[in-house]
Amino acid sequence: MQTTDILLFGAFAGLLAALSPWIGRWIANVMDGSPGGLLGFLKPLERAIYCGSGINPAEPMNWKRYAGALLAFNLAGFIAVLALQLLQNRLPFNPQGVPAVSWPLAFNTAVSFATNTNWQAYSGESTLSYLTQMLGLTVQNFVSAATGIAAAFALARGLAGRSARERGNFWCDMTRATVYILLPLSAVLALILAGQGVVQTFHSYIEAHTLEGAVQMIPLGPAASQIAIKQLGTNGGGFFGVNSAHPFENPTMFSNLLQLWAILLIPAALPFAFGRTVKNPRHGACLFSAMLTLFLAGLALTYTAELQLAGRSAAGAWEGKEVRHGLATSVLWTAATTAASNGSVNAMHSSLSPLAGMAALFNIMLGEVIFGGVGAGLYGIIAFVVLTVFLAGLMVGRTPEYLGKRLDRGDILLASVAVLAPCVVILLGCGITMIWPGALDSRANAGPHGFTEILYAWSSAAGNNGSAFAGLNANTGFFNIGLGIAMLIGRYAVIVPMLALAGRLAVRKITPPSPGSFPTDGATFVVLLIAVILIVGGLTFLPALFLGPVADHLLWISGSTL
Repeated sequence: MQTTDILLFGAFAGLLAALSPWIGRWIANVMDGSPGGLLGFLKPLERAIYCGSGINPAEPMNWKRYAGALLAFNLAGFIAVLALQLLQNRLPFNPQGVPAVSWPLAFNTAVSFATNTNWQAYSGESTLSYLTQMLGLTVQNFVSAATGIAAAFALARGLAGRSARERGNFWCDMTRATVYILLPLSAVLALILAGQGVVQTFHSYIEAHTLEGAVQMIPLGPAASQIAIKQLGTNGGGFFGVNSAHPFENPTMFSNLLQLWAILLIPAALPFAFGRTVKNPRHGACLFSAMLTLFLAGLALTYTAELQLAGRSAAGAWEGKEVRHGLATSVLWTAATTAASNGSVNAMHSSLSPLAGMAALFNIMLGEVIFGGVGAGLYGIIAFVVLTVFLAGLMVGRTPEYLGKRLDRGDILLASVAVLAPCVVILLGCGITMIWPGALDSRANAGPHGFTEILYAWSSAAGNNGSAFAGLNANTGFFNIGLGIAMLIGRYAVIVPMLALAGRLAVRKITPPSPGSFPTDGATFVVLLIAVILIVGGLTFLPALFLGPVADHLLWISGSTL
């Protein structure tokens, strides 16, 4: 164990904890309509969007209208990305003349980017034109992230409100999240990344000649602008096929650390923004504490497992990792990208030791709540909070209350649907894969490691993570359609129930706390919340984990090559 590695991990976590409350306050102010003096110059852009689209930002929506607007907007984005892929061979900004994308892959990719999953069953440099990357994928990176932020604040207002119409306005929320949060941060980050060597050009690919006389094509493109929002919006979709392991996406140690910080920047700040919105900052801090504790536990397991691999085989420890990044930052990236539902990778997860791969997989399986995707992690963990408060109420024999509002059977049912829907999709998808004719042919490995490839793919899709374990050929009709459906369920079977929950709670009176109330702003709550998250994840996926990474680990320590 290297002291410098521990110092790196500590500095990263310390910086995250120090900056998140400040950034959370700023985000809360932006979503409340007060972006601050430095961003005041963007006010005309916000007003122009409202005027041009006929939006009345002051018009409130109940939860049904809010959810309907959200779904309609995401459907329009899906159709736009699908059309761009199917027609890209006839459209401009295609210097390499790449052909149209097949419809199953186009469907999968359009769903992936509309749902903030960014699962990629293709290599961007050989499959998509510059126009599709810019107008399709990059735009969806912005608006899918903004959709998550909007849904999170709609939930927060519902929990804090006293009227069924206090959800806000979806169009207003999405516009503010895009104009004042995502655009400025992405512009600054893109400029810095371009200065570090991330490519940003419209030139066609360069033909190079190797020392052996072979011809090699060097891919280029407007990458920096997409890399910035892919990290800040927890999208994760790489401009190039090998994602953030590519030197044109992630060329230096500084760019690596900067992108790592960008992955967790907004998800870690949103609990504090939530606390301010519901007028209980201590509760927001408790949510952050639970997320950070789970993140550090996963990081410790991943790092320890990789050190064990390095102790047994120094060469094996470097398989699938970039020398310019090193073991520690590769481990940190693995923990961050799976905890934040980002999906970008700077090392191949299939090359991790079995237990390190299991830690990454378990981060996703817990339901996008260890920081999670932008907005998605917040409304995801609130579903677990509702279940935790319900269990605490059972312990003391009282009607459960959350933020002063009593919970009933319908509330618990909605939270349970949000928690369990992705779990059902993961296990059902794995089961269907095992019996579907020809589906197992996509595996690169047999035995437990091959099963882990399949389990990881379905978990990544249903968890809207988007990272791949590698080794599985997912560009088949079965996986393109099946994983696309999993992404849809994993996204909207969580958002819609949580918006419905906010609508139910908004109309209830706030009850003053009593001696029998379970406080949600203390250490006891944090411990119980973590326990509920781990128990639900453990009981749901423990058998599958034993069949996959645990069995793989036992074979590995025995020296088996199966």
